[in-house]
Amino acid sequence: MARVVIIGGAGHVGTYLVPRLVEAGHEVVNVSRGVARPYRAHAAWGRVRQVVLDRGAEEAAGRFGAAIAALSPEVVIDMICFTPASNAELADALTGKVQHLVSIGTIWVHGALTSVPAREEDARAPFGDYGTWKSQIEDDLLARARRGDLPATVIRPGHIVGPGWAPLNPAGHFNPAVFAEIKAGRTLSLPNFGLETVHHVHADDVAQAVMGAIRHWGAAVGEAFNAVSPAALTLKGYAEAMYRHWGHEPALRFLPFEEWAKVVAPEDAQATWEHIARSPCHSIDKARRLIGYQPRYTSLEAVQEAVAVLPGLQG
Repeated sequence: MARVVIIGGAGHVGTYLVPRLVEAGHEVVNVSRGVARPYRAHAAWGRVRQVVLDRGAEEAAGRFGAAIAALSPEVVIDMICFTPASNAELADALTGKVQHLVSIGTIWVHGALTSVPAREEDARAPFGDYGTWKSQIEDDLLARARRGDLPATVIRPGHIVGPGWAPLNPAGHFNPAVFAEIKAGRTLSLPNFGLETVHHVHADDVAQAVMGAIRHWGAAVGEAFNAVSPAALTLKGYAEAMYRHWGHEPALRFLPFEEWAKVVAPEDAQATWEHIARSPCHSIDKARRLIGYQPRYTSLEAVQEAVAVLPGLQG
C-alpha cells in the first residue's frame, strides 16, 4: 500500500480513480484548486485528504513541485500537466523522492496515423500545441525513467466519456444537440463520407489503466500505454448505431467538409476538424499484455451510458 498524491483528482478520470485507490488500501491525497467536485458521489472521498493548491500560481512562483514533494508521496499521479515547463518543474522536484510518477498523456501524441491500429512504439507526428506538448512531456518523462532518474509511466487516453458531461458525438464535436437530432429521428449531416474515426474510452477504464500501471510497476516504468476502448468507430458507424439505439433507421447525408462546416457553428466545425484530421484508432495490446488492461466498455457502451443522463435525453 502506498501514499498516493493525485494532482487534479476530482475530474473525469479522478471521479473513478480516487475510489479505486482508496478501496485498494492506498492513502490518498488529492491536490486541486478546491473548485471541482467529483461527477459521482462515493463514500471513499470521505477518506481522502484534500490539499488546495493553485498549480498555475504555484508554478509561476517556482513552488509547485516542491509543494508536491513536501507531501511525502510514494506515488504521484499527474492528471493535469499540459506543458513541458510544467512537467519539468514537477519532475525535477520529484527526482529521487518517489517510487512512481504516472502522468496522463493523450493519444493525440501520434498526430495523423500511418497505419492502424496505432501502437505505442509507432512513429509520431503530433501537430497543434496540445498534442505536441504532450509528446514532449512523454519523451522527457520516459527518458528520465530509462536513465534511472525518475520512475515514470505515461497513460494515453482517447476521448474520455462518462456520465456528467457530453461525449464526443457522431459529428466529431461536443455539441449535445447532435444526439437530440438523432434521438428525434431527424436527418444528420456528416462531413465527407463519415469514414474518419474517433476512439472513445470510459473514464473508469482510464482509471483501471492507472491502477494497472501502479500494480505492475516493474513492467510499467519507462513505458507509455494507450488507454482506449477495444475498437474505434467511424463517424458513420457511430451515427447509425445511435439512431438504432433510439429505435430509428439512420437518416444521414454527407457533405464535403468545407460545405459541411458552413452549416454548423464555427466552434463545432473546428472541433470536428481537430478530431478527423487525426482520426485516431489505437491498439491496446501492449497495455493488455504488460499491465492487465481489460476495458469494461466498448465505445458505444460508454457513450450510451453518458447520453442517458444528459439533459433532454433521459429515457
